[in-house]
Parts: sequence; C-alpha cells; structure tokens
Amino acid sequence: APLITLGCVMMRKCHLNTCPVGVATQDPELRKKFSGKPEYVINYLFMVARELREIMARLGFRTVNEMIGRVDALRAAPLPGHWKARSLNVDALLMPALEPPDCLGVYRRHDQDHGLEGALDHRLIRLARPAIAEGRPVRHDMLISNGHRVVGGMLSNHIIREVGPGMLPEGSIHFRFRGSAGQSFGAWLARGVTLEVEGDANDYVGKGLSGGRIIIYPPRASRFKAEENILVGNVVFYGATSGEGFFRGIAAERFCVRNSGATAVVEGIGDHGCEYMTGGRVVVLGETGINFAAGMSGGLAYVRDPHQTFERRCNMDLVVLERLSDPEEREEVRRLIERHQAYTGSTVAAGILADWSASHREFVRVVPIDYKRAVEQRAATNGARRLPNAART
Repeated sequence: APLITLGCVMMRKCHLNTCPVGVATQDPELRKKFSGKPEYVINYLFMVARELREIMARLGFRTVNEMIGRVDALRAAPLPGHWKARSLNVDALLMPALEPPDCLGVYRRHDQDHGLEGALDHRLIRLARPAIAEGRPVRHDMLISNGHRVVGGMLSNHIIREVGPGMLPEGSIHFRFRGSAGQSFGAWLARGVTLEVEGDANDYVGKGLSGGRIIIYPPRASRFKAEENILVGNVVFYGATSGEGFFRGIAAERFCVRNSGATAVVEGIGDHGCEYMTGGRVVVLGETGINFAAGMSGGLAYVRDPHQTFERRCNMDLVVLERLSDPEEREEVRRLIERHQAYTGSTVAAGILADWSASHREFVRVVPIDYKRAVEQRAATNGARRLPNAART
C-alpha cells in the first residue's frame, strides 16, 4: 500500500527492470517517471493510524499495548455456505492465555537482555582507538565464537560517528580471528576495516557491507579440501554496497543477493547466487547451485565452468552468458584471483593462476541484458570502451 501511494501500479515487473512508473528500476529514463514524495506515504500512514484509533475506540482500548493478548475482543467472521468455513473451528485460537483482568499484564512481562554489554565490539572499539583518533594503523589477533554476533557492526557505527561518512583509509584496522564467527559477521563493515577469520562463519556475513574487507579461510592445520566444504552460511553479502570479500571454500544459498557494489571471490556457492544483484563483481572459482542470477539487473559475475554445465543452472531470464574475451577485463579477473590466493592461501586459485593462459577460457561472464545495453549505449555516446570500465560505476 505505501508503494501504491508512491505511484506503483502493480505491474508485477519489479524483477525485469522495466517498471513503467520508475519505482523498481535502475533505468535512468524510467526513473525519471517516478513522481512519489515522502509526504504521500506519511499521509497514508496517518490515515491508517486514524482508522486504527476508530476501531480501538469502538472496542474500548486507549493504547495498542492494552490490546496485546486480548483475544476476548476477537470473533470469527461468519462465512455462510463456504465449504471450507463449514469445517473450520477457531475456538482454540481465540482462547485467552489469561483471563481478565490478568491478561492486562501480558505486555512485556519480562525484560529482554540482548547481551549488548558483553558484545565483542566493545573490545574492538577500544583496540581501534589509535586508528580512529590518531590515524595510526592497528592490528590484533583474538579468538571468536558463534556467540559473537554482528561483529564489526558497533565498531563501524563508532567510526561513522567519530570520523564521518568518509570513514578510514585502507589498512587502518585489521582484526584477525580464530574460531567460528556468529550471525552477521562484518555486517555494515566500514571502509578501512579488515576482518579476517581462520575458521568459518554463520549466515549473513558482510550484510550491508559498506567498504570494509572480509577474509575467511579454514584453519591452516585442516586436512580437508576447502573447495569441497561449506565455509560460510546463507545470504552472504546481502545488500552490500561497497567493499570486498575473499572466501576460501563454499558459500551456502543466496550468495550476494541484492549486492549493489561489493566485490567477492568464492570457491563455490549454493542455489540462488547473485539473486537481484544490481552492481558489483562476483568471481566464482567452483560450481554454483541452481537459479543463479535470478532477477539480476546489474553488476557482473564470472563463473568458472570447465565442464560447460553452468548454463542449465543459470536463470537466463535477464542475463546473457559470454566468454571472457576482453584483455583488460581478463586482467582484472586475474588480479582478483591473485589477491584471493594471497589472502586465503587458496590452492584452487594457485592452480588457476599456474596456467592462466588456458584456465581463463573456462570462465563464463554473466551480464544482465538491460545493463549491457545501457553500458553499450553510454559507450557509444561517449566514445568509450565497451563494458569493463563502465561496469565499475
């Protein structure tokens, strides 16, 4: 409903980059048609609130908190003659957990403790003080466990507050961890911060990444093949806007979903990779799951495909597959793989680089159709090169 107040006409074309009213598109010409204003949403929500107050007044409630748990104020709407409704009994759903007046105390009976006082970030902020306040680079090693969640989030917020949106220069802060990182490791990580893990990590690594660098690889003493084992969980780099990540191992499902500007190198991914991606670059040195590039409207992906099996795993609705033929672009991919090998010790990257003249032919270049057309039109207008340079914008 708020989208409709901004002009959405429910064409159900959000994933095709062809929204006729400019709400859900990266096309600059279509975005010119967007006529929404914040005041439209504000006005709509005021009307929702007004209607809610009217309903509450009829029921005898002054606040929303008073309504919590009051199932005695609900009734099942009759649907006479409906074949499903005739056999449906909702009495159990409308049974009060507590009888009045006891049910009036249902709201917030216990305070929640989110454990923020014991968050690892408090230590990180203290250790990072020389870099933030004096511009002196810092580097520290420490242990981490999966109970440490959103590591780097509070640190990044502190950097923004202290330094400003420009954040920190490259290499200002480097924390190296050993162990298993918890949920949302490196979320919103600020520019100038590197987080390195010798171990593995849970879901949402690098969520909303904002310029930082994340490096994850298995324990140096491990004997299993990293490229055959899961290293990081689902939805890595969700909504990342800038920064980079290097992962020596396989990422689970929805890798780089809604990535809009970050660069990532990984040695394999699960289903739905690069889903709804709008920018950035992704290099996959191993196999992908099914439905790769679904809704992908921007950015570039490079997938190693030595056995020509990738096309049937890729969602071809919005993308085309090409060979890595441009020499400059090929050199950029090689440099990314070199950095991946240097940061993680990847044997897969080392093998690829050892015979780059042959192995670069194994890579498939995944390009969104509309994105390619827009860049080529811009290149023709500006007399510029075709795609690689423009792809960085």
